[in-house]
Amino acid sequence: MENNTQLKSLRGKLLITGTIKLETGMHIGASNDFAPIGSVDTPFIRDVVSQEPIIPGSSIKGKLRTLLAKSYCDTYIMKDIKEDKEQIKRLFGSVNPVQPARLQFYDLFITDETRRLFANIDTDTYMGEIKFENVINRLDGSANPRQIERVPAGTAFTFKVAYSIENEDEVTEDIEILRDGLALLGIDYLGGHGSRGYGRVNISIDDIQPVGNTTINTQDLLKILRK
Repeated sequence: MENNTQLKSLRGKLLITGTIKLETGMHIGASNDFAPIGSVDTPFIRDVVSQEPIIPGSSIKGKLRTLLAKSYCDTYIMKDIKEDKEQIKRLFGSVNPVQPARLQFYDLFITDETRRLFANIDTDTYMGEIKFENVINRLDGSANPRQIERVPAGTAFTFKVAYSIENEDEVTEDIEILRDGLALLGIDYLGGHGSRGYGRVNISIDDIQPVGNTTINTQDLLKILRK
């Protein structure tokens, strides 16, 4: 079967860095299939080596794409991902037709400042807090208690995403779309249970570094992201 995928030339890359700080506790779930008796019902995801909380790059990418797809949707019902607007496909990728993503998201790790903060305070779990909640049956009033592990408010993560420059004429528009997605996330939530106040975040972009042979004015792009 012939592969019609055309690889586009690379005009350089932009490395966009910043910080995502939690304004409320956040829960991005991890598997607890083999949790011992007495453990938390729903733990959050941690780095395997350090056991510190992380935000997977896939969580950021998926949330931003969904928010942008909803905002760009011209119907009352969301369409299939294959029908995303072309601007979104070129940023986040497409399977049919095959189109590599211009944005490559990194996993987010806690900042050194956050690490020092946790070294001086006691928490329910390692760098985590336990939120006790009840699910109330509206028919009989019975309660089903559960424990949810959250990353505490005030935790800061390093944000990093690489952007591939394929068409210099589209860079400004692409960065504006990324800005819009980050702005939407700033008034939405990250992770689960957002309707109950979880996962509110504050996003700041600190720098854009060009990599490779590009003459793009990164200061102008930085101003766009900071609007």
